Amino acid sequence: MISITRRQALGALASVATLPATRGFAQTATLPTSPVAINVVDVAGNLALTQKAIENYRAAKPELVSSITFTKAPAPELPGKIKAQQGAGRVDIDLVLTGTDALSAGLEMDLWVKLLPDESGALPKLEDIYQEPAARMLALGKDHGVVVTYYPSGPLLEYMPDKVQTVPTTAEELLGWAKENSNRFLYARPANSGPGRTFLMGLPYLLGDADPKDPVKGWDKTWAYLKELHKYIEYYPTGTGALMKELGEGTRDLTVTTTGWDINPRVLGVVPKEAKVAALKGFHWVADAHYMCVPKGVSDEKLAVLKDLMAFLLTPEQQAFTYDQGYFYPGPAVKGVTLDMAPQESQDSIAEFGREEYADLIANNPIELPLEPAAMVTAFRIWDEQVAAVAK
Repeated sequence: MISITRRQALGALASVATLPATRGFAQTATLPTSPVAINVVDVAGNLALTQKAIENYRAAKPELVSSITFTKAPAPELPGKIKAQQGAGRVDIDLVLTGTDALSAGLEMDLWVKLLPDESGALPKLEDIYQEPAARMLALGKDHGVVVTYYPSGPLLEYMPDKVQTVPTTAEELLGWAKENSNRFLYARPANSGPGRTFLMGLPYLLGDADPKDPVKGWDKTWAYLKELHKYIEYYPTGTGALMKELGEGTRDLTVTTTGWDINPRVLGVVPKEAKVAALKGFHWVADAHYMCVPKGVSDEKLAVLKDLMAFLLTPEQQAFTYDQGYFYPGPAVKGVTLDMAPQESQDSIAEFGREEYADLIANNPIELPLEPAAMVTAFRIWDEQVAAVAK
């Protein structure tokens, strides 16, 4: 996702000097006496929302940060890379911005530093500042990931109205449409796509499956549905960006989306403005969030700076940048951050490309948490092995 230039933000937080013990050792991490270089890796498209605020931190705290390097990588590849660096004793990644995908894989592989509870007070009391769904999303981080952005996500359908005259209203109608219009419906690999995994985790609610939180024993209807749908799908893009390009170019007519993946590609001109969205009857939102994680092996002094940075990014002034161009709409994880606090270009983009129906859909449909990290990793594996890999 392309990061859009934003206005400079106001204010900064005071530095915090001490961090609690990490990894079970009685370590005391203090802010460095000379500035350090920070390497940030984004596997979620989060820099579109936070890069300006991170740059604001560097400008506000030159005594702590000499430079910040930004790198983007595919979510499925990063955990293995970090594990290899840790095994070699040479970790060169300081902060990871991730969705629930790499967060979950990293928890399973024991990659992340334990950040909470934060006895030092470096971080604000998160339960006091987060929106209620964002506070629930924090629990998925298992004390090793701090939520920085949140949105209700999806699953929603997105389509071109000149190509789809009869819009599916139920999961069964969607399957029927895909059968009648072979290869015109597409979704991306869930392990590396927000809309893809939201669709995957939203189906158990739509289909009335036995246990939406148990992909092994409770998703019989979901797996059967996806295997049948697989027959009418040409291939699965490895990321959502490629999917939206196909929708915009007319290669596909119908896909799954989220609020942000609806708004932002139309702002950027990747998808025509006239594209429409629809919600299936009885759908539940499956919330999504981006997390800040620190790989084990990062030095104590960098840990101190990173926690100070996290606190800075959770201030209302910096959270206002997360409205961006609607990429993670709305975006802010903390309470009381309204659109009129965002840069004017964000306000203008959402005024032109946002949708009035989103307020009603968010207010009047249940918001569920994604799968627990271990269950999510399992669901991705089952999808890879039993859906995508099956010959047609």
